[in-house]
Amino acid sequence: YNYFFLFIISTILHLFYYFTNCIFFPRYFLVGSNNAQTKHRVLKIDRTEPRDLVIIDDKHVYSQQEVRELLGRLDLGNRTKIGQKGSSGLSRAVSAYGIVGFVRFLEGYYIVLITKRRRMADIGGHSIYKIEDTNMIYIPNDSVRVTHPDEARYVRIFQNVDLSSNFYFSYSYDLSHSLQYNMTLLQMPCDAGESEELNTSGRQDSFDIFEEEGIPTQVVHGLINEPYAKYVWNVRLLEKVKDIVHPDWLLYIIHGFCGQSKLLIYGRPVHVTLIARRSSRFAGTRFLKRGANCEGDVANEVETEQIIHDASVMSLTAGSFSSCVQVRGSVPLYWSQDISTMMPKPPIRLDQADPYAHVAALHFDQMLQRFGSPIIILNLVKKREKRKHEKILSEEFYPAITNLNQFLPPEHGIEYIAWDMARYTKSKLCNVLDRLSMIAENVVKRTGFFVNRPDFYCHTLRPDERWGDLGGKVTPNGRIQTGVLRTNCVDCLDRTNTAQFMVGKCALAYQLYALGMIDKPKLQFDTDCVSRLFEELYEDHGDTLSLQYGGSQLVHRVKTYRKIAPWTQHSKDIMQTLSRYYSNAFSDADRQDAINLFLQVFQPSESKPHLWELPTDFYLHHSDTMVLPHQQHSYTHWWTDGLLTFLPSPYDEAQCEKNRRKVAVKRMNRFDESIDIYTEFFKPYELTSFDDTFSIAMTNSSREFMPKTVGLDPSPFTVRKPDESAKSVLGSKSSKEEAVLQRKTAASAPPPPSEEQISSSSEDDSEEEREEDGTASQRSTPIRLTEPSDSSRLHEVFTIKHALTPATSMQYVIVKVSQIQS
Repeated sequence: YNYFFLFIISTILHLFYYFTNCIFFPRYFLVGSNNAQTKHRVLKIDRTEPRDLVIIDDKHVYSQQEVRELLGRLDLGNRTKIGQKGSSGLSRAVSAYGIVGFVRFLEGYYIVLITKRRRMADIGGHSIYKIEDTNMIYIPNDSVRVTHPDEARYVRIFQNVDLSSNFYFSYSYDLSHSLQYNMTLLQMPCDAGESEELNTSGRQDSFDIFEEEGIPTQVVHGLINEPYAKYVWNVRLLEKVKDIVHPDWLLYIIHGFCGQSKLLIYGRPVHVTLIARRSSRFAGTRFLKRGANCEGDVANEVETEQIIHDASVMSLTAGSFSSCVQVRGSVPLYWSQDISTMMPKPPIRLDQADPYAHVAALHFDQMLQRFGSPIIILNLVKKREKRKHEKILSEEFYPAITNLNQFLPPEHGIEYIAWDMARYTKSKLCNVLDRLSMIAENVVKRTGFFVNRPDFYCHTLRPDERWGDLGGKVTPNGRIQTGVLRTNCVDCLDRTNTAQFMVGKCALAYQLYALGMIDKPKLQFDTDCVSRLFEELYEDHGDTLSLQYGGSQLVHRVKTYRKIAPWTQHSKDIMQTLSRYYSNAFSDADRQDAINLFLQVFQPSESKPHLWELPTDFYLHHSDTMVLPHQQHSYTHWWTDGLLTFLPSPYDEAQCEKNRRKVAVKRMNRFDESIDIYTEFFKPYELTSFDDTFSIAMTNSSREFMPKTVGLDPSPFTVRKPDESAKSVLGSKSSKEEAVLQRKTAASAPPPPSEEQISSSSEDDSEEEREEDGTASQRSTPIRLTEPSDSSRLHEVFTIKHALTPATSMQYVIVKVSQIQS
């Protein structure tokens, strides 16, 4: 597999914030270094300007000795009295891990630093961190500060955006793009003429075993990619310094969700990662942001990506990876709901007529560029209502799609699926998840998914007819996903999350099959893999997104639609509904102001009204309402020029001049630390504790979910009874106690099942597959009829089959399975 590029790791992983004690020339110095403390960069910030931001970056890479000498000279030169002992001219203010950005309200600039982080996931050795704490520091010195009475209020509004709540970043992996996009960049053909000169700065700190043998230095190409601004939340906070400082100082953060769990398949580790990217455009809270703005950006737009990684090989270029992307977002129309009436469900109103579906065209043009075709819409809003409410959206949405499709080629048309999920839920005769499973199967077969490996030989040995019908595009390096599923209801919360879970479950089966983990692309409920590990990930994902947009956790979960939720869940649902109503009625306006200020949609100025004085933020999110557009968008040729040439593949991943300009390539020494993922991930120069390592701390299917009962199949794909979960044994323990207990009980792990047990369990699985569409539920439970005495050497294992007869009486059928003599 030809990988021509490697991602460059930022050399600034740790920051030390110094300030000078000289009253005449006050300065801030930011010293950034890599983990090994071998490369340093220095940023000088002037504090004598009351309103402007003056930053100097000499772009020089310092060694450890050089930066010590520099700080020593600064300390000596800024003392109040030259040669005075006991006084310090340079003091360390704070230690940090990155810069969120620079912001100004009515006085001077502030710098926002990440002071605490926590590792959340690992993708091929590239660590993903969550922001745990930040520090906001005022830059100008007190002697030049020009105070304003409203400055403190703006600071409080800005800090209402809790950066310690679900903001994520990575020093080497682009979180704003999908895995498919990033891996496509690594595999694109290399043109040596387009790359920069060889970076030899790291050769003094590295060891090349071929250098003394006269063999040329091994050269690789490092890659720095431009992030996708739509999913980056601090783009405007870094805009002021983007062209001044070295790119290593720029740390882009996303908002949404990131979770990772380890699935152990008979000891083989598979990482299941879920990443949700919330759009920073037209962002806001539930009732204050509905529909779309004039640029085609919709409210509550979230891109969800599930990544499956064979963790037995860590490398991003040598390992086996698969990903599948879904999208949720509000209906792309001009619509809103008036919350001034204090009603639980305010009436839906269409604010503006759009007969040519102009705003929908802009929205789907963005999607075709990023995902390719087909775009499949799953509309879950209600169809039948006594009083028109949700139905208003469907009556406008479907004609808009029909209008756009008449100009697209038929093979690339937008597919529309309307299904009243709420109505099906109320019916006792209909199974909601069965219907969603059928929709998910058709969707995955149409769009496919990404995998960076060609088909394995096991697919030839154990062929499956569904594998041949799979969509997407087959490449020499594997498969790529073409097109995407776009799911929406009114709020894009409860119903949408369950639908996305079912599509993710279907895609997970195909992904595991593609990586050679299972023998057929089908997974069942009530297994450690699906109903515990995967469902927990999606529920955490749904709860997090629901809190960000709606103000409460999910009201209806997967178990609710399976109709197996405990009776206590109803009281919890009522509380979540009340919490959501209270948040929407009383706190959403303040949260919306904070988001507008953080994203710099509103920039304070003394010449215009304050943020809290605006009657509405409509004009902040609809830019063309204040100025006339210079160029009228075509109603018939509504897509970007050149888009159809590359369909069904995504236009953003095409090898064209426009996309090449977004990538910077650098020729580097093979042993340069900037591309050494091993050192960055494992940190061999630091003293670490085994119990505190990330791999031990992450959710583990074997430790958390697998039953500890001896004799049960340890496979995570075995259907289990509800009381056969490991959480009943270890639920009250802390995570560290669980890890210790798991290692202590490793020696007494259940033995592998015998051949007879394997054959009997496979027969039971096939029976369940044949009967999964029936109304009767059958389970097999191995039991022991008598307690064996010490003298007894015979063990009789029986299986009791419970079956509901038409007369609703219970019939017990005892089947003798085996008689084992030891």
